[in-house]
Amino acid sequence: MLSRKREIWGIALWVERRHGEGGWFYIAQQQDRLLEAGDMDGVALWREVAARFDRLRKDSPPAAPS
Repeated sequence: MLSRKREIWGIALWVERRHGEGGWFYIAQQQDRLLEAGDMDGVALWREVAARFDRLRKDSPPAAPS
């Protein structure tokens, strides 16, 4: 079973791989959707994902020009 910390990192990695630089938009959409539903725990989860996503993007080397 994954720890909560690893689960959040896993989600952030999935977002980064699936959405790349557009991951911020996807994360914001998830937060908005959950906020509208009144799911504050879900919003808190995606805020944690956003923090991990930010670290991933800052730690990643810049893409080489094509």
